[in-house]
Amino acid sequence: MSMVQAPPLATEAENSPAPVAGGRNRKGLSLVAARPWLLLAPGLTILAVLMLWPLVQVFIYSLQDYGLREINTGENNWIGLGNYVEALSDPMLWTVVLPNTVGFAAVAVFVTVAVGTLVALLLARLSTVWRTVVSSCIMIAWAMPAVTGTYVWTFIFDADRGIFNAVLKDLGLIDQSVNWFTNQWSFYAIVLLNVVHHGFPFVAITVLAGLLGVSKEMLEAAAIDGANAWTRFWRITFPTLRPVFAVVIILSTIWDFKVFAQVYLMPGGSGGNRSVLNLGVWSYVESFGQNRYGFGAALAVLLTLVLIGITIVYIRFLMKEDEL
Repeated sequence: MSMVQAPPLATEAENSPAPVAGGRNRKGLSLVAARPWLLLAPGLTILAVLMLWPLVQVFIYSLQDYGLREINTGENNWIGLGNYVEALSDPMLWTVVLPNTVGFAAVAVFVTVAVGTLVALLLARLSTVWRTVVSSCIMIAWAMPAVTGTYVWTFIFDADRGIFNAVLKDLGLIDQSVNWFTNQWSFYAIVLLNVVHHGFPFVAITVLAGLLGVSKEMLEAAAIDGANAWTRFWRITFPTLRPVFAVVIILSTIWDFKVFAQVYLMPGGSGGNRSVLNLGVWSYVESFGQNRYGFGAALAVLLTLVLIGITIVYIRFLMKEDEL
């Protein structure tokens, strides 16, 4: 007599709900996605308090006719975009301040990158010991504070006790001392020396790191084929280091656009000689020299917008390099 076999009992695994794809439920996936932001939250909070809120305050001041009276009374004198209209319609912006800012940044970036690249090529040809010694020496210039370097260059070109005037007198090139800070071109030539002296070590060390990764076999093969040093640089070295040059150029542009101490601390740079003002110094002079805090804040916002634009280009380039 045959017996009907009972169906097997469902196991615990079969009774459990089917797992979500990937072995994680929705709550787990949400937690994983939010984990990076949770880790960044303390740092982002500090940045928001120390940087974002002051930027918001500057923008609020830029919409007001804000001066000493408003500080004493605590009242708000809203004028909307009046400060921006005044700044953009002021001939000073287009004939003096903007040419000084943009022109100096362009020349300073070119000279800094050129000098830094030449120094990097020199370092690449040295032995390890001498490369370490020379690199340590040039890093002193980079470690020097901008204020200290500015005072040193001011002393060198001082009209009464400056070394530069003394040397020119000894060589018979001039009869009496010259004040090099009164002329716009000589003023910014001194600022250029100061900025390049302070900035070329970063370019040199960065480019050197890229040079050490260039294929020596390719360079030796090109030399055997008769290519001179100039041709080897432009045909082999430069294409390999194009991402490195792009990074140092963009960073140098950001730094040289917002040069302040090197201009403000020079004789006449604090507003006495208005022909040498750049955007950052003009904003400071209008704010704390003329007590026009609203107008100075508008100039600061314009400078910030320019720097944000340059930063966006820099970030887009880095993202493009990561995709490659």
